[in-house]
Amino acid sequence: MTLTRRQAIMTLASAATASARPQGLLIDTHIHLFADDTRKFPYHSSGTYTPPAAPLEAYAKFIAESKINHTIVVHPEPYQDDHSYLEYCFRNEPSPGFFKGTCLYDPIDPATPARMAELMKRNPRRIVALRIHVNRKPGSAPTTSGAIRDRDLMHPQMKKTWEAAHRLGLGIQMHFIPHWAKQIGELARQFPQTPVILDHLARAGQGTPAEYDEVLRLAKLPKVYMKFSGWRYSSKQEHPFADARPLVRRTYDAFGPDKLIWGGLGHNPKDFNLAVEVFEGMFAFASERDRARIRGLTAKSLFAW
Repeated sequence: MTLTRRQAIMTLASAATASARPQGLLIDTHIHLFADDTRKFPYHSSGTYTPPAAPLEAYAKFIAESKINHTIVVHPEPYQDDHSYLEYCFRNEPSPGFFKGTCLYDPIDPATPARMAELMKRNPRRIVALRIHVNRKPGSAPTTSGAIRDRDLMHPQMKKTWEAAHRLGLGIQMHFIPHWAKQIGELARQFPQTPVILDHLARAGQGTPAEYDEVLRLAKLPKVYMKFSGWRYSSKQEHPFADARPLVRRTYDAFGPDKLIWGGLGHNPKDFNLAVEVFEGMFAFASERDRARIRGLTAKSLFAW
């Protein structure tokens, strides 16, 4: 049979993906998905950006090529507290139990605990964490309304929301810059059995070395995990981001492979191959056993797959 040009390209792309895939369990703990039908799944009026479509259907084809075992869909800011598309992804996932996800609600809204509980009731064993964004510059005032981000971590309702998350069996996923590590630590110490996931190497490039020292101190808490993702935020260079390697080594030494997870493996073969290349370069010092933990085994345990 003679292949068409399109079939040949697709075959080569699939082979490239397969050759790049590391051995063992592979869990992507950080992907955003966006519907291509914005009438059915509109972006929220308070969304912080307007992304291009990254629909489930295209992602499912990529999953078949890359052989990723599971994915955490990190519910993104353009949808704010409307989880309709996340629930659509659960209902139409590539295989049973493939997806779990995070939720986004206002952490200083008294209604949030009940809303989290309702979402979990509709989607049993699917929601793993409440994501909280705190990326405002030091000295700037926290928000109290509008887009769900940059709320005051010391607000009285914030503690009540963390307490509700603990009660529901949810983790807290923090998207933050290093300046806020101390306040995150104050909350985390009050709920030592609640998993706290730190996104994107805490966006280390947007803080000082002293502030990142505070991030690394969070590793001493029993349930605080670091996500190796968003490595661009920690580098001043382009691929393969070699200047971030000393930071990654310090982070590994602080957290260890049983408290490190991997995310951001991309939506297509090219991005997947680049992500694998970066991962293997950054963790070249680690044993294969430890790299296997970071690639998927730690996430399997943390998120109860």
